[in-house]
Amino acid sequence: MGSVGLLYVGAVLFLNGCMLLGWVDTRAAVPLNIFVGILQVITPTYLIFTADGNTTQILAASGLYLFGFTYLYVAMNLWNDLDGTGLGYFSLFVAICAVAYAVISFRDKDYAFGVIWLYWSFLWLLFFFLLGRGRDSLGRYTGAVAVVQGWVTGAIPAFLLLTDGWKEFASKNLAIGLAVFGVVVFGALAVLVKPERSTAPATT
Repeated sequence: MGSVGLLYVGAVLFLNGCMLLGWVDTRAAVPLNIFVGILQVITPTYLIFTADGNTTQILAASGLYLFGFTYLYVAMNLWNDLDGTGLGYFSLFVAICAVAYAVISFRDKDYAFGVIWLYWSFLWLLFFFLLGRGRDSLGRYTGAVAVVQGWVTGAIPAFLLLTDGWKEFASKNLAIGLAVFGVVVFGALAVLVKPERSTAPATT
């Protein structure tokens, strides 16, 4: 994923997490979802058209659409107050695809991003249960996970990539550290974050 796009994926995950926690009005989150959604559709389209048949570059670009379509779908749901089941089941598709991208990252020895893709798979699986299966009690927990992931999988890796610091940190040890961090933090949030009535009916 491009470092600039990754930065704004972090931003929109953070904002949507705040919305699920009840800190941001649902319609107030629409503009950023549109901006980032468009960015994450235009960017891979350009990369694919200029790849000249390079399958490695095309594969790398293809995953961006999962994010772009998610955020555009979120914006449409929020603006039109649509039922969330369609977005929920699309999120299940994204969660499964993210596991495949994680496997590819591990195969290519990009261990840290392999774990990051697993983070995203977990988050989108939560979106599936929240929206596709109507598990409203997961709203605040999903929001808290999204807020954390906005920084851990988005903003921080993006800044490291933009400042040429990623290679220094992207090791097996970082991957192990991220995996342990995810288990501990998301497990703790499951205990600490208490469910409320309903936090956001049609969003991720």
